[in-house]
This record gives sequence, structure tokens and C-alpha cells, in this order.
Amino acid sequence: MSGAATPERPGTGRAAVWLAEQHEAESVAGLLVEFRDWLGRSWPSANAFHAGVERLIERPDTEYLIGAADEDSPPSGVCQLRYRFGVWTAAEEMSLEDLFVREDARRSGLGAALVEAALGRARARGCRAVELDTNAANGAARALYGRFGFSSESEEFGGDDLLLRLRLPDAE
Repeated sequence: MSGAATPERPGTGRAAVWLAEQHEAESVAGLLVEFRDWLGRSWPSANAFHAGVERLIERPDTEYLIGAADEDSPPSGVCQLRYRFGVWTAAEEMSLEDLFVREDARRSGLGAALVEAALGRARARGCRAVELDTNAANGAARALYGRFGFSSESEEFGGDDLLLRLRLPDAE
């Protein structure tokens, strides 16, 4: 499943984003570990991230996009895309997860290029909805997603949609 996602990688002079392949699992995992560190966490381990990426990158319901600030730079951004069928849309839906851009590549357009490419992947797969979550205090992320039309406002119920989580203890 090779191929570039928009924008194309060679010769554009701007952020480049492409669909990660199996041989790029280490790069994907490394960027996710940097995201973990940026969040101030120390778990899961780097080995667990690598094993997880290797497991998921082969699945048809998961894709990773990686990108660089320009065609001459190494990968410095990543996002994980997860797909599932939604009964309320009667079609595939995409969850845009774990979008991360290294500090030195921020404000280069890479974050926007990753979102744009993710939306292109969703359209190509016939998705009728795309969801994501971000922290309310992350103004930069909220502004980025807002440029693409993402909103927490629910016209149907007259308030903000919330994503609630419950972490379950490890199974014994």
C-alpha cells in the first residue's frame, strides 16, 4: 500500500506527508515516543510503542501518516488513523489519533499537511465522519483543527460534545 498522501513528497518545497509502510515502523514509533515524552509521561516503554506500531501498521483498520517540514528533512511529524464502521453514519468513520509534530518543525505547515492528508485518506475510504480529541487547554491544536472545520459544538443538543474516558486497571 505504497504511495504518497497529499501533498506529494518530491519537489514541492513544502511540507511532505506520506503513508507509512512496514519498514518505517521504527520511525513512526520513535515519533510516538517523542510525543509521549512531550506529554511528560514515561510509559508505555519505547519497546512497547515499537511492538504496537509493528502490530497495527499491517492492519487494514489502522494507518500511519508521517511527514517532514520539506522534502529534504527527516520525518518530524506523525498521526495515527483508525477506521471503524459507524451505525449512525451507515459508513466507515475515521478517528484521527496522536497527531504530533516535533518542536523544531512546528509552524512549518506540517501539522496542517498531516490533517489535510488524513482527511484525504478518509475521503478515499468513503468515510462519512472524522473525529479526534484534544485537550481544551491546547489552543494551538484547537486552532489548527478549527481551520479544517472541527468543532465540539453540537447543534442537535445545544452544547459541546465531550469525550469521556475510563482507564481500567490492568487485568490480573
